[in-house]
Amino acid sequence: MSENRYARQLTPEQIDQQVHRGFVGGFWEEIGQLQFECLVRHGLAPGHRLLDVGCGCLRGGLHFIDYLEAGHYCGLDINASLIDAARRELEQANLAAKAPELLVDDAFDVARFGRQFDYAIALSLFTHLHNNHIVRCLVRVAGVLAPGGSLFATFFESPRPACLEPLLHEPGGITTHYDRDPFHQSFEEIRGLAALAGLHVEAVAGWNHPRAQRMFRFHH
Repeated sequence: MSENRYARQLTPEQIDQQVHRGFVGGFWEEIGQLQFECLVRHGLAPGHRLLDVGCGCLRGGLHFIDYLEAGHYCGLDINASLIDAARRELEQANLAAKAPELLVDDAFDVARFGRQFDYAIALSLFTHLHNNHIVRCLVRVAGVLAPGGSLFATFFESPRPACLEPLLHEPGGITTHYDRDPFHQSFEEIRGLAALAGLHVEAVAGWNHPRAQRMFRFHH
């Protein structure tokens, strides 16, 4: 998904027709459940506070909101129409009473929530961003992680730094690039991005994404 395509605003009629579920990449049930199970497996408990960066229309957010205590989920996205769709999804799932906080923001200004987070997730976000935008996000998220907190984020991984040729990832059949969306990075490059934000990073095992994205955990 290119940044220009993601900037397209869906109409209320399209939201009524649930076009947003395909707009964010499909696999609505599968990937929503996958990310939820991953964080629970890594210790997410109902009393923790979760930040969802690039939350979109709550493909994963609905699972997290249902599981967490009221007021413990915060989601942020650049696309205002997807936040509108998220509110519609909340109503249809009877989860509005869980009082999630949703913001539209184009600079990853997660400090606007005014709290610290035990967990954060950025799913299928960094795969569409240039490295300078990824660093901006990492720096901002690092500033709101509680002691011992972690950010879980997905990338398309390349076998070496500066991998200039396109790469085909299976399963999923996605072709990624070094310098255009969708992007790939090597672990060495991901580690360098983390270091710029004062974070450590490690690969997460047992993560089976239907489009072969790899999961990494960032922490202080």
